[in-house]
Amino acid sequence: MSTETPTETLDVKGQNCPMPVVKTKGAFDALAPGGTLEVVATDSGSVSDIAGWAESTEGAELLDQEESTEGGEAVFKHYIRKAE
Repeated sequence: MSTETPTETLDVKGQNCPMPVVKTKGAFDALAPGGTLEVVATDSGSVSDIAGWAESTEGAELLDQEESTEGGEAVFKHYIRKAE
């Protein structure tokens, strides 16, 4: 489990590619410098998609990715910090 306390949380559960990444970009752009965005998704593709997006985005640092189960459904949490 991430020790990072998110500044903002983006819930994209139930949405499939490319929407988790598209909405992550929008939320990240609005995030204050130094803030941490938690993205909560159910699309397993979000693991590689968000990692790739963070790697190619200046100022984005992927801190952690976690997988858990909620109500029998896989849930993926991504933590991204915006550079100051």
